[in-house]
Amino acid sequence: MSGWLKNPKTLPVHIGIGVICLSGVFTLVLNSVSYQWNFDAVWGYREKFIMGWFMTIGLAVASLLLSTLFGLLTALAKRSAWMPLRSSAIVYTELTRSTPLLVQILLLYYGVANTIGLENRFIAGVIILSLFAGAYISEIFRAGIEGIPETQLESARSLGFTPWQTYRFVILPQAIRQVLPPLTGQFICLVKDSSLLSIIGLGEFTLAAREVNSFTYSTLESYLPLAVGYVILTLPLSILTHHLERRMRYAA
Repeated sequence: MSGWLKNPKTLPVHIGIGVICLSGVFTLVLNSVSYQWNFDAVWGYREKFIMGWFMTIGLAVASLLLSTLFGLLTALAKRSAWMPLRSSAIVYTELTRSTPLLVQILLLYYGVANTIGLENRFIAGVIILSLFAGAYISEIFRAGIEGIPETQLESARSLGFTPWQTYRFVILPQAIRQVLPPLTGQFICLVKDSSLLSIIGLGEFTLAAREVNSFTYSTLESYLPLAVGYVILTLPLSILTHHLERRMRYAA
């Protein structure tokens, strides 16, 4: 077992060292490029970056919560004894995972949302992103649930637990502990996937960078803050997950 897993409190130290090393390498690479840096023009649009960054935070938080709900409900639906519900959950998962997110955004926003009169781009973007991520999260939850030994389920039934009590007190606490690492990876992907919502004109972080680039013709100066901003958003997710893993670690 690696050192930071034995002592998770050292994780920030490892991250700090890694950031310093990568920053040094990145700086050397950029200095070797014959490019005239000009951040003055981009600095004039800093408020646009800030507004786009906060819009991305709002999208990420809302989508994380809703996609987790979609994923959990879909995973439970796949285990339902009622065949129509189980079949619908399987079809939703397979169709969603088999088509690109960009195509789903275009079809669901311009095809479905406009048809039903949903004009709020933020709400539509959250729903579309949550439906997409929920399909992947459902498979993560399903794998975690099915990883619980059958003997524990039999023990719960022998104690007279109802199906709800079995899931609440036996299955979900153990499944959540097992799915935390892949769930974190999916959450990070979800945050980055929110950049595709710029195609429907949602004023999030990526659209702000694209607009600043079109205004200033400073490509690297416009997209470098974009990369840093996404790192600032996703890195806390990894740290939080390691913290939760440490708190939930107990003997099976």
